[in-house]
Amino acid sequence: MKASRKLFFVVISAYCVLISCLHIGNVYAQDISAQKYAGYITIAGARKHLTIIASDAFEGRETGKSGANKAANYIAGEFKKLGLVAPVSRTYFQNVPLKDSSLKAVNVMGYLEGTDLKHEVLVFSAHYDHIGISLTGADRINNGADDDGSGTTAVLELAKAFVQAKKEGKGPRRSILFLTVVGEEKGLLGSSWYTDHPIFSLENTIADLNIDMIGRVDPAHVSNPNYCYLIGSDKLSTALHQISEQANDTYTKLDLDYKYNSPSDPERIYYRSDHYNFAKHNIPIIFYFNGVHEDYHKPSDEVSKIRFDLLVKRAQLVFYTGWELVNRDERPKVDVTNDMPTHR
Repeated sequence: MKASRKLFFVVISAYCVLISCLHIGNVYAQDISAQKYAGYITIAGARKHLTIIASDAFEGRETGKSGANKAANYIAGEFKKLGLVAPVSRTYFQNVPLKDSSLKAVNVMGYLEGTDLKHEVLVFSAHYDHIGISLTGADRINNGADDDGSGTTAVLELAKAFVQAKKEGKGPRRSILFLTVVGEEKGLLGSSWYTDHPIFSLENTIADLNIDMIGRVDPAHVSNPNYCYLIGSDKLSTALHQISEQANDTYTKLDLDYKYNSPSDPERIYYRSDHYNFAKHNIPIIFYFNGVHEDYHKPSDEVSKIRFDLLVKRAQLVFYTGWELVNRDERPKVDVTNDMPTHR
């Protein structure tokens, strides 16, 4: 009897060790997968896209002008090359009405379907428009390399990484919408239109990770450029904030600066980019930002001044956070009361 009991405990102990090892192995494998596909976000890829998006040929990408239309067509073309689904009547465009009905404006979207949780959607967003051509000056074209060519480039690189994962059988459980919006510079027009006329149910939209200016260093961080401002991660969901922190602690190890996240922030950055239109609908958000620099809204915001190493590292933080969001069992719960005004 004693021998049988001893054998029983030996078997149970061995079983527990085996289960523990399998669990550790699964977690390790997932980490390796995340790192592998984050590696598809590259300096070469980012430079290729941004050199085109922020070129003189796109004339500053002003909403309603031909340059913005050229940018929209370029983004749609890249989504098509990647094999992303065109979610609006077989096109990548969502028309955005402007006050002058003769002007054309579109949001550009690419969709990657998930697996067992495909009815839920994570949004990666950035605005591709900028402020166009100045009236005076030797260099009149505001190319907006950082604002927000850098964010648009990041969305394209994120799409490449997640598409590659799906090709290799590591596709996301939840679906992903890669959303590049128009009209941010004229009052968050494109994101406002999307959230008022969503292609995918806002109720099933689990979060918006919004990228607006991640290619430069602001004056406050010249001596420590390994940083990123994060805004809004804790405004609606403690889980989202924890996921973001863990992703950074595990992989990118950026200095996360929450200066602009303060409710007393005089710049009111939280209300000034496209994530805000999702937050108004109680959808958890994170806004990734490098801060304002001397070339903000000037023709001197050029590709030559972009820190592509930082752009890629910040985009990889977005990737790791998104990877966890689309693959975990539970969506981030809205558990923070946030009395936000309904205007900017």
